[in-house]
Amino acid sequence: MASRPTKKRKLTPPQSDDEGAPRKSKSKVQKSFLVNAANWNLEQDYETKARKGKKKEKENTRLPLKLPNGRVQQFSAPADDLRSVESDDDWLEGAEDGSDNEEVEEKRAEKKPEIPEHQQILEAKEELAKIALLLNEIPEENVGAFKALAKIGQSRIPTIQKLTLATQLAVYKDVIPGYRIRLAEDGPEEKLSKDVRRTRTYEQSLVSGYQTYVKDLARYAKAGRHGGTDQSTASVAITCACNLLNAVPHFNFRVDLTKILIGKLSTWRVDEDWNKCIQALETLFQEDEEGRPAFEAVSLLSKMMRAKDYHVDESVVNLFLHLRLLSHFSGSASKDSVERTKETTVTKKPKSKWEFRTKKERKHIKEQKSLQKDMATADALVSHEERDRMEGETLKLVFGTYFRVLKQRVPHLMGAVLEGLAKYSHLINQDFFGDLLEALKDLIRHSQAAENGEEDEEKEEDAEEDAADETSVRNTSRESLLCTTTAFALLAGQDAHSAQANLHLDLSFFTTHLYQTLLPLSLHPDLELGARSLHLPDPDQPGSARPPPPPSKNKVNLQTTTVLLIRCLTAVLLPHWNIRSVPPLRLAAFAKQLATASLHVPEKSARALLALLADIAATHGRKIAALWNTEERKGDGAFNPLSASVEGSNPFAATIWEGEILRRHYCPQVREGVKIVEKSLAAAHK
Repeated sequence: MASRPTKKRKLTPPQSDDEGAPRKSKSKVQKSFLVNAANWNLEQDYETKARKGKKKEKENTRLPLKLPNGRVQQFSAPADDLRSVESDDDWLEGAEDGSDNEEVEEKRAEKKPEIPEHQQILEAKEELAKIALLLNEIPEENVGAFKALAKIGQSRIPTIQKLTLATQLAVYKDVIPGYRIRLAEDGPEEKLSKDVRRTRTYEQSLVSGYQTYVKDLARYAKAGRHGGTDQSTASVAITCACNLLNAVPHFNFRVDLTKILIGKLSTWRVDEDWNKCIQALETLFQEDEEGRPAFEAVSLLSKMMRAKDYHVDESVVNLFLHLRLLSHFSGSASKDSVERTKETTVTKKPKSKWEFRTKKERKHIKEQKSLQKDMATADALVSHEERDRMEGETLKLVFGTYFRVLKQRVPHLMGAVLEGLAKYSHLINQDFFGDLLEALKDLIRHSQAAENGEEDEEKEEDAEEDAADETSVRNTSRESLLCTTTAFALLAGQDAHSAQANLHLDLSFFTTHLYQTLLPLSLHPDLELGARSLHLPDPDQPGSARPPPPPSKNKVNLQTTTVLLIRCLTAVLLPHWNIRSVPPLRLAAFAKQLATASLHVPEKSARALLALLADIAATHGRKIAALWNTEERKGDGAFNPLSASVEGSNPFAATIWEGEILRRHYCPQVREGVKIVEKSLAAAHK
């Protein structure tokens, strides 16, 4: 079939030969276009248009193989060969090579050649030293070095982490200023000089880098408590936190550093890092002159102990004994003069070095000095009021912790709490005396019941096991003596003895209890051992198979039972506020018991008791002289050393015959003590 001749498209009508003829109108042109478009053969044009075919199948590049039977067999190339042929053809045709791209990506994904660990540590040391040197020389011009230090510490090698933490510690201790930086955002219209803007930029970089460093310390220390990181790295982090807290306690993020230390103290594991935290907080309390750092630390400690239900070590509570509260800041002075330190001593210049000033200059200098003096006085007044307020809040937290421990009767914290109450008794409000004395009485009764083994039959077995463990942990004799010492210290601290009648305070319970326990204490085997002394286990007790606890480095509550007993007896028999107000019956009863106890106690305790007896004889010799003279008896009947009351023992019906035995004591100091007692009596009787 012959193809039809194609017609050429005419989009515009042909123009006339006459160029000067006028053009057709627009409507006529459109009409002519439509007439011509009807004659177009569009289907024929679509048929004759070139079409894109499929790609040719790749030829088989393998030759045919003739079999032994004469038959020819074609073999197809494997897929890998065909793929290679396709890739070659594609490359020739200009197509993209997918396999080459995959190889490039694999090469990029390959890890860099690993550097040996010792080489990385050496490079990190050099880089840390270089950055630290720049920061020590001109820190204002190297504000980006703080981030560079933190970036080096992101290494996974523990050695590099520890080196970075130690380097940052040394750098920040050197560059931190002596004031707290308060960051303030500049307003959009605020104009600052070049120096001010430079200083603010440096301070912002310093605070930002220091905040990141403190967060890293907290992260390492917390991970070390849970066993998630290297223990040596956690130890370095805790050491850095302790050093920073003692070196720059005035700077920002002090609370975060304190949280790191208190988080370590919340654990029962007492190790070297734990002791470092204790020492750091002790130093913070002893050197605190502002009051706010101690208040923040005490607040965190009280919250931690309350969250732990007071299951903490005794040394944590003993930290409160290192606080500088109220009376520790009073300077030594008198009505006539005030002692000055060497720094504040004013020295006059010799006349040869006087400078000539006009009358106007002298007047101006005088006004400036007066103004500076007024400003210094105002600043001192404000700081003094702020410090008193902070110390008052700190004291509330301390006493709140003490009273909660007394209420819950935590066994291993009783000694620390009672010693703290005795130390700060002069700061306790008199309105709380009655409740506190009742709590001390209940504590003594509870200790007596625990010592005698009295248990309520209605208790369950679990409660009985807890009471047995509590009895094994508690030292009831020490608790009773500490309660007695605290009770008398309350009166001696705030002159409450003058208002004893108005407050209705009765201390006869403590006096009677001390009198009844004097003879049993003289037979106690651990009389000259302290609370922290090493006690060998008793083989006759059921729990003796347990190993003894490790020796503690606690320097508080080390007084022996003898020392506590002497303190109690001195408070009862020789009160410093009114030494002549002690009744003769009490003096005679205790003198007789002391002489009897001197026969049973060890050598050092006997010397201490005889020394106290000598002081009593020197002060109240006329009242108790009849005990040493058999011909001058004042009482009728028999002496009862086991009486329920001091006055009911009838002491003047007895004679101190123990002196004749003590004269033949094996210790020369004891024999000399008996002679001193007799001399004191003879001197007082004259």
